[in-house]
Amino acid sequence: MTLKKPSESEEEFFAREEAAKQKKAAIERARVQSQTEREELKKRHWMRCPKCGGELKTITFREVAIDRCFSCHGTWLDEGELERLTGKEPGLLGKIAAVFRSE
Repeated sequence: MTLKKPSESEEEFFAREEAAKQKKAAIERARVQSQTEREELKKRHWMRCPKCGGELKTITFREVAIDRCFSCHGTWLDEGELERLTGKEPGLLGKIAAVFRSE
């Protein structure tokens, strides 16, 4: 029996579902956390790479300030920055941005 590769729309659907599930879990974690815990976490992690813990530096790319880790070469975007980078252009980046919109 051969498995059929999911279509592009199926992949997008499952990516949206997973993003919604992750967002709901993050909201629940934030609700349970005290304000003091949130402030302590922010102090420890502010401008640190979530992948390797290295220091993040802000660089400008296409007039958008993005965070870059020069240790692991990760690039991190704040809310809305992916949409600003992709603009209204169709294509892969536009589809990726659509998955993470909080509509």
